Amino acid sequence: MSDLRLRTTDIPGLLVLDLPLHGDSRGWFKENYQKAKMEALGLPAFTVVQNNFSYNEQRGVTRGLHAEPWEKFISVANGSVFGAWVDLRKGDSYGKTFSITITPDIAVFVPRGIANGYQTLEERVTYTYLVNDHWSPDAKYTFVNAFDPEVGIDWPIAKDQAITSEKDDNHPPLSQVESEF
Repeated sequence: MSDLRLRTTDIPGLLVLDLPLHGDSRGWFKENYQKAKMEALGLPAFTVVQNNFSYNEQRGVTRGLHAEPWEKFISVANGSVFGAWVDLRKGDSYGKTFSITITPDIAVFVPRGIANGYQTLEERVTYTYLVNDHWSPDAKYTFVNAFDPEVGIDWPIAKDQAITSEKDDNHPPLSQVESEF
């Protein structure tokens, strides 16, 4: 792909960006986040205050679904993940889902209140995200169980083969979620 492109989804405000990769025999280079260019295409004004990385050693690592009180700009430095989102904001789009495979040439902008999760599709994947507020132990989160049948996410790696945390496994089903958003 040669041009930066922004795509909308069925979840209001959840955006997908196609990022040009410039490569040669040494590898590739990309502008992962470029404020002026991306805002000109329709990305909301987004002031980055923190950059986080999540390194995942094994295929099948599944994290989420977490809705946080800040916006996120998600991408991968290498490898691929299956990204999944559930709108947990009160309103007409509550419960709506979206999923896409994220590779180095795909990024996703996630508004606050939309639960975010992912599953690694290969070994040694580095998932990265920019946020517009600092993490705080006092922040209000909303969670939903990633494998809740009511949510209906078609994860590529089944629950019995996924690598999850006990905390994420204990997130409530959608029918029991009390949204902060």
